[in-house]
Parts: sequence; structure tokens; C-alpha cells
Amino acid sequence: MHVPYFEETSDAVDTVNVLKGNLKGWDDPSKFDSDKDKAKFRQYEEACERVKNFYKEQHEKQTMAFNVNTRANFRKGVRAKMGIWEAIEKLNTIVDESDPDTELSQIEHALQTAEAIRRDGKPEWFQVTGLVHDLGKLLYLFGSEGQWDVVGDTFVVGCKFPDKIIYPETFEANPDSKDEVYSTEYGVYKPNCGLENVMLSWGHDEYLYHVLKYQSKLPEEALAMIRFHSFYPWHREGAYMHLCNEADMKALAAVQAFNPYDLYSKSDDVVDLEVLKSYYQGLIAKFFPEEIEW
Repeated sequence: MHVPYFEETSDAVDTVNVLKGNLKGWDDPSKFDSDKDKAKFRQYEEACERVKNFYKEQHEKQTMAFNVNTRANFRKGVRAKMGIWEAIEKLNTIVDESDPDTELSQIEHALQTAEAIRRDGKPEWFQVTGLVHDLGKLLYLFGSEGQWDVVGDTFVVGCKFPDKIIYPETFEANPDSKDEVYSTEYGVYKPNCGLENVMLSWGHDEYLYHVLKYQSKLPEEALAMIRFHSFYPWHREGAYMHLCNEADMKALAAVQAFNPYDLYSKSDDVVDLEVLKSYYQGLIAKFFPEEIEW
């Protein structure tokens, strides 16, 4: 429902934040979620069969061979050319089958995330990162094999699958789990080689990171938030530290600062797209070209 006075309230949020000097500390702890019951989120043991079936398929099919071939295909050409807002509107047709916390469309989740960040007085680059962080899910419209190669928690391929990934038993059907190299702790990698040098399971995070790395004015912290926000085994459970270097610790701080807004905003009220459109179009113009090659 459209609320006539919401535009004034929305503008007032930004004015108050500026006056209070709240637009500096991007890494300050989140405040919007202080009254959330966080135990209700990511309850995968109680998840519906849709979620469990999704992860079973993802864990079976995300192999090293699949990831190498997919990246080769990604580099072959451009799937579409469109602006950021047009891409956001296309998300309205997608519901993430891997998410036990919401059945809202992706455009609603994007706006919930961005608005939670804005209410906490975070800088504009942080707000727009919240808005676009899931745009990689457009892969689902670009000939993906299913949602299993688009959404879901990400993990490293080419080395042992740690038990800190959700539903770890479902990797039994993944041939890499029995490979004499891929099933070892380091696999094809070297100690502390850095996450920039490992292969994450292919999906919307990795795809969008590569799309925006050279087509945006986003800072490194924002790019880390985009690339690693679904990498829960790492940023939430502490896995893969034997592969990390000093630069990854800086990225980890950024992702952990972003995660509450991505996760806990899902229980917020549905936002009004038309009311917020002009504000976020203004932010988009500051950080992105008019057209992006997807």
C-alpha cells in the first residue's frame, strides 16, 4: 500500500543521519537488528523439502570440472546489456529456492537490505551495495542449468568439503569428494594462497563480482561483500582459514559488516518500490555507468 507521507519520512532519514554524523563508520555494528530474534534465521534442519532438495542437487553437481567449464563459457561473451535499475526490475520474477527465511521476490529483498543499511546511517556505497548484491541471480534468466548453479551458500571446489557447510552429508554424491586430490585438505591449492586464488562454487555472487569489478566505482569492501556474502562456511563458521591471507581478513571484516543487513532484513515489512525508486536511481547513477555488460 502506498503511504503518501513516506517520501518525506524517507528524506528525513538521510537528513538526520547526516546531522548525526552517522555516514562515516561503515564497519560500525548494525543497529537495525537489535530487536530481532536471530535464532529464527537459517534454520536449515527445520527447512522445507524445497530447500533440502535444492542443496542436495547443488552439492552433487558443483564439481571442479563444472566450475572450470562454466567460467570458460562466462568469458566467451556478453549475455545482455542493460542498466542497473532495469536489471533490478527483472529480479521480480525470481524467488530463491535455497532460502528458508523468505519467499519474497528478489527485488523486495534487495530493497529491504538497502533500506536497513540506510536506516543505520551507512554511506551511500554501502547502501547501493545492499541494493545490487543479489543481481547476479539474473544468471537464472541467462540459460543456467537450474537454481543450483545460481543461488545457495557457496564453498570452495578443488579441495575437501568441510563439515561446516550445511547438509555436509549430501556431498557424498559429488565425485570430487572421492577424488584423490580434490578430497584432501588443500586440494589443488597452497597454504594461505588467498581466496582470490581459489575457485568458489559458481553462482550469483561470483558472477556479479566479475561483472562489476571493472564496471563500477564500488570500493574493494563492497566488492568483497558481493563476492563473499553467501560464503557462510567462511564468514560465519570459520572454515577455509588455512587458505586465507592478510587481504582476506580485511575482506572478512567487510562481509561480516554486511551480513546482518542481508540476513535479518528479511523479516522487515515489504517496501514500496515506487516510493524508493527515485532515491536509488540517484545512487545508481553515482556508482555505475548507464549500461552494464552482463
